[in-house]
Amino acid sequence: MVEKIDTLVIGAGQAGLAMSEHLTAAGVPHLVLERNRIAERWRSARWDSLVANGPAWHDRFPGMTFDEIDPSVGPDDFPGKEIVADYLEAYARKYAAPVRTGVEVRKVERLADRPGFRVETSDGVFEATRVVAATGPFQKPLIPAAIPERAGVAQIHSSDYRNPDQLAPGAVLIVGAGSSGVQIADELRHAGRNVYLSVGPHDRPPRSYRGRDFCWWLGVLGKWDMSAPAPGTEHVTIAVSGARGGETIDFRRLAQEGIILLGRCETWHDGKLAFAGDLTRNLDAGDANHNGLLDEADAYVARNGLDLPDDPEARRRYPDADCITHPIRELDLKAAGISTVIWATGFAADYGWMKIDAFDDRGRPVHQRGVSVEPGIYFLGLPWQSRRGSSFIWGVWHDARHIAEQIGIQRKYMDYHENTAPLAAPAARSA
Repeated sequence: MVEKIDTLVIGAGQAGLAMSEHLTAAGVPHLVLERNRIAERWRSARWDSLVANGPAWHDRFPGMTFDEIDPSVGPDDFPGKEIVADYLEAYARKYAAPVRTGVEVRKVERLADRPGFRVETSDGVFEATRVVAATGPFQKPLIPAAIPERAGVAQIHSSDYRNPDQLAPGAVLIVGAGSSGVQIADELRHAGRNVYLSVGPHDRPPRSYRGRDFCWWLGVLGKWDMSAPAPGTEHVTIAVSGARGGETIDFRRLAQEGIILLGRCETWHDGKLAFAGDLTRNLDAGDANHNGLLDEADAYVARNGLDLPDDPEARRRYPDADCITHPIRELDLKAAGISTVIWATGFAADYGWMKIDAFDDRGRPVHQRGVSVEPGIYFLGLPWQSRRGSSFIWGVWHDARHIAEQIGIQRKYMDYHENTAPLAAPAARSA
């Protein structure tokens, strides 16, 4: 048997649930398929102590606050991962999202003889006029083939890290200093581990400044609404943390506290791992990004006459530790006592299950604000899908509204085509 539906949404994370809310409001019959549980990645693909990178007042859907599901969460708190997952499940209940869990989508292909798509799943075959891929950006963990298995160290991706006790005794090398890498490094340092951290180019916003969280500053300065950059330049590593109530990531401070910083990871040879000589350059560029945002914030305060307290501590520069003044260019992992390498190197898109002409030569969706070049296909939850804030909970909600509007427009065109009778031939004039 084939189950037919107007719109099929694939994925019941924040993107799929936002999509469902807007489709319901627009009266579009739809179904959301999820291979695991609602918000599964928040529960099983994050480390135990993870908290949201944005405060509860900001990182949420417009229709529900966090304290509705947990009164202990204040607006300026950073909810833990389990609370975020509970929030998304509660949101699905509130808006009666038609979610079917435990269903894996295996193939999407265009129907040959009529409009729409054939969707093969673990629960049978569906036919849908439209398909929304709401699987988000975290699909296939990237682990570079830099260290061979014979090196004798355990290698895991940051998505497989849970807590310090999970790792074998010994030092830890973390490659990648975005939000995940730097938070894991700091947690391991607090657990008494010797930690090496490979730092590449990055942005380093202040966690807060002059009494306002950086999410607020990016909002009033118009930075959340920055349009997507040119293809291939979308990804910018951002080091920010909500851990321990939220704190600004300062790599120089982390080095003073004992984390050994390294440049970008390069090549492996004879048991040693080489690193680029770009550590100082990367730190200086991150500092410039940090201080530039402070300058913009100060100008905004002056221009608008706001009574916000001065914050000179935000511009403090910590002394350079020895690992910065004398950077390590080559590291013998065995001699350094490193037993585990954690690759905080991001994810790749994996749309191999979509057998349609909607991707570029690197497998990335070709779209305009989530509307695919393949008619009837839509994407949701992509970084920079329409703006800087697209991959945040609140940002994906706004992108979902746009896609729902586009689906509604297409439905109206089809209704006109199907419901309008052919025009009658004009009557002949009498002589």
